[in-house]
Amino acid sequence: MINGRVVLQRFPAGGPRGSWPAEEFASRCRLEGRAAEVVMDLATDAFLVIVREAAPQPVA
Repeated sequence: MINGRVVLQRFPAGGPRGSWPAEEFASRCRLEGRAAEVVMDLATDAFLVIVREAAPQPVA
């Protein structure tokens, strides 16, 4: 987990022309009910599919 985010999958930025595997994977995750989004990791030149983790709520 990085800064309240969980990486579900990593895709190289140099994918085949006309192919968007990270977006396709994120779309399938959203159909399953996950709030997945695609972000670019410049340090590794990869697209990451992430979900943001909600901050834990204290139990009363």
